[in-house]
Amino acid sequence: MENTKELTEHSSRVERKRRDSFGMFDGYDSCSEDTSSSSSSDESEEEVAPLASSLPIIKNNGQVYTYPDGKSGMATCEMCGMVGVRDAFYSKTKRFCSVSCSRSYSSNSKKASILARLQVAGKPPTKKAKVLQKQPLVAKLAAYAQYQATLQNQAKTKTAAVPVEGFSWGNYINSNSFTAAPVTCFKHAPMGTCWGDISEGVRVEVPNTDCSLPTKVFWIAGIIKLAGYNALLRYEGFENDSSLDFWCNICGSDIHPVGWCATSGKPLVPPRTIQHKYTNWKAFLVKRLTGAKTLPPDFSQKVSESMQYPFKTSMRVEVVDKTHLCRTRVAVVDSVVGGRLRLVYEESEDKTDDFWCHMYSPLIHHIGWSRSIGHRFKRSDITKKQDGHFDAPPHLFMKVKEVDAAGEWFKEGMKLEAIDPLNLSAICVATIRKVLADGYLMIGIDGSEAADGSDWFCYHATSPSIFPVGFCEINMIELTPPRGYAKLPFKWFDYLRETDSIAAPVKLFNKEVPNHGFHVGMKLEAVDLMEPRLVCVATVTRIIHRLLRIHFDGWEDEYDQWVDCESPDLYPVGWCQLTGYQLQPPAPQSSRDSQSSSSKQKKKAKSQQYKGHKKMTSLQLKEELLDGEEYSFLQGTSDQESNGSASYYIKQEP
Repeated sequence: MENTKELTEHSSRVERKRRDSFGMFDGYDSCSEDTSSSSSSDESEEEVAPLASSLPIIKNNGQVYTYPDGKSGMATCEMCGMVGVRDAFYSKTKRFCSVSCSRSYSSNSKKASILARLQVAGKPPTKKAKVLQKQPLVAKLAAYAQYQATLQNQAKTKTAAVPVEGFSWGNYINSNSFTAAPVTCFKHAPMGTCWGDISEGVRVEVPNTDCSLPTKVFWIAGIIKLAGYNALLRYEGFENDSSLDFWCNICGSDIHPVGWCATSGKPLVPPRTIQHKYTNWKAFLVKRLTGAKTLPPDFSQKVSESMQYPFKTSMRVEVVDKTHLCRTRVAVVDSVVGGRLRLVYEESEDKTDDFWCHMYSPLIHHIGWSRSIGHRFKRSDITKKQDGHFDAPPHLFMKVKEVDAAGEWFKEGMKLEAIDPLNLSAICVATIRKVLADGYLMIGIDGSEAADGSDWFCYHATSPSIFPVGFCEINMIELTPPRGYAKLPFKWFDYLRETDSIAAPVKLFNKEVPNHGFHVGMKLEAVDLMEPRLVCVATVTRIIHRLLRIHFDGWEDEYDQWVDCESPDLYPVGWCQLTGYQLQPPAPQSSRDSQSSSSKQKKKAKSQQYKGHKKMTSLQLKEELLDGEEYSFLQGTSDQESNGSASYYIKQEP
């Protein structure tokens, strides 16, 4: 009885020694020539005090990361000598690292002799004999585990980051000390709504490139800096040494939460440069990683799910006609890249007449939308659908807010300010030319309208691209007056009187300002809406409440564009690399020099003309409008970065 008790206590001590509270091991030792049955000696194991199995290991998003059965510890495969997390091993006693080792061992002739010794005729089999006879169950578990691993590998293959040739966001940001807009600013982008608290200091497991071993090995790294999806990483153990720092896409297939290597049977190997720094790497990792944060265990799954898009090729939609903005045409989805759709107009036989936009763009609608609201529509010469083409379901399209047009509402002839769809760098004097159903309006730019109205553009009443009279003045934005209007500086009060028109009521406009998170100077990837197939390196240069001024790096300011903070045409740094879309780098000096000199002179003359006239202050304009007994101003501020609501419109008195 005493001998049995001593044996039990001895086994318990051995088990405690084999435990590693992080489920990690000194992978460098395990990959050395001496692949013994344990990853390190008992002496080195005893340097780290055993930790309780319920101890929080890695916290992420307020949750505790543990292994599936809540335990931790190490085990050594009796067949191949591989060391790994005990809970990931096969069989009840965790003796084998894989089903192949289990089968190899079970087919070994040694098994028969062991069974013969352990099972005496006429007596029930011992516990060890029962374990050896349980191989079918182990095989089933192994097959299921391999199936799950296959699914994970397939998901990661789909989300593999694609490098962008000729341009490195990391070098660009490092060399200029830039900051990038966080992923949470882009709700429409992958992981935009489930990014969590991924930030500097988060630890991940990544491939170890500082290693001479022939096989792919991993090591732990910490995030030093975040730039969109991209992170500057430093291997654990390098302290303040940045010599091997590297940039990578956090959503890439080679980035894993801490503990992934152990559960996947992958070796953790310290970089060759710092091998000499510690004799016990397990003790080092336990000390450095206790309480640290890592990625959620299902991070790669969330990335894969967020990159599944409902639009499929051959779907038919209605989209704006790029040659006549006043109407829509039928187009067919030709390809889907990162949620962006390449639409080919249905009548294009060679498929070269195309249009790019995001699936959440306000420019695309379900078949029948134009007829339902009274919008112009170009009928197709094709009398019936081509084989394989089918209408996209209406629920796939972005929904607009419902409006109540029963009471006071927009009317034809009312004046307002609007972003010019043909020159997105300008906010212009505009007029409501037609009121459609469901809150849609046809807008014309004063002074430059075509006689047939072919350049009218459809905006919804809640669109962030239309503004009440006085918006530009009170927010210190240059308002583009009607072409040919000679009475400068432009004054709304005079213009309304001269044209015998009224301003659209302020209360009808969308004044909601979300907490978008953008700040001046942030880098991002943005669509050039004048050439929507291009996604370019860009910078936020101004913020007026929810309105962003986007500058394309390396190009003149005249190419800047006003964009809403929730536009689906803005993306985090690294989006192109993640989705495989081609990123347009900043324009080289040669391209900048070749820009039209006449265009520059025109821009300069226009700027000087604008600056030569003293701009009215809000107070001055308020006094003039009060004299007319028609309007009053609510004082506002320019370049709002508080992301909060503010009063910045002219208020029309009842």
